[in-house]
Amino acid sequence: MAVKTMTKLTLGPIAYHWSADKRRDFYACIADEAPVDEVYLGEVICSKRAPFHEADLPATIERLERAGKTVIVSTLAERDAEPRAQGNRGHRRDGHARNRGEQRCGALRARQARDLGLGLEVQVLGRASLAVSARCYHARAHCRTKDNCQFICEDDPDGIQTQSESYIDLLPEARRLVADGVTHLRLMPQDVDMVAVADVFRTVLEDRQDVAEADARLAVIAGGTGMSNGFNHGSAGYRRIAAAAAG
Repeated sequence: MAVKTMTKLTLGPIAYHWSADKRRDFYACIADEAPVDEVYLGEVICSKRAPFHEADLPATIERLERAGKTVIVSTLAERDAEPRAQGNRGHRRDGHARNRGEQRCGALRARQARDLGLGLEVQVLGRASLAVSARCYHARAHCRTKDNCQFICEDDPDGIQTQSESYIDLLPEARRLVADGVTHLRLMPQDVDMVAVADVFRTVLEDRQDVAEADARLAVIAGGTGMSNGFNHGSAGYRRIAAAAAG
């Protein structure tokens, strides 16, 4: 049966230092082609990177909203300096709860949130964030300091930050998550065809494609990057538990 509920597909903020042109092209495609409901914008990793794309925010917001998307402007995950933090005040915070626990506990919390009328958002695609720190691992990996990083992160459009090597892939679990009360399924931007990624999730949610076929399609889109779902089943996060598709 098709899952035609109030469940929304959301696109998280870009975690990497993409060029201004790459960001503009990316969000133009998301606005015009991606079947997502909400888009998170803004710099969430490094305050030094924000000036490279802040000037484009008004136009990007206008285009996304004109296409029917809801836009949420995010702030830094780690506020490393008060003057920089002041510049972020007034932005809307991400108001959805996160389900980071093992699936059975997460399902219970999802139902409780649903009964209270609260939104619950779960990341279902993309690298998992493993740590938040005022130090820059990316700069250190290239033997540079944070203050003299020379924006080396721009050389890695899919990141070498403290994230998982594999992409979280909860496509096989998506319908179960919705049934358990999850209201928002989050896709994190990666350096792949995110329009195609969103389309795969939408076809599964609307019961227009077999889950196994859709997941195989998703693996092709991801290229050589591995997929994992272990954390969602109370196992090591890097593992891929094939039995999940049965759920």
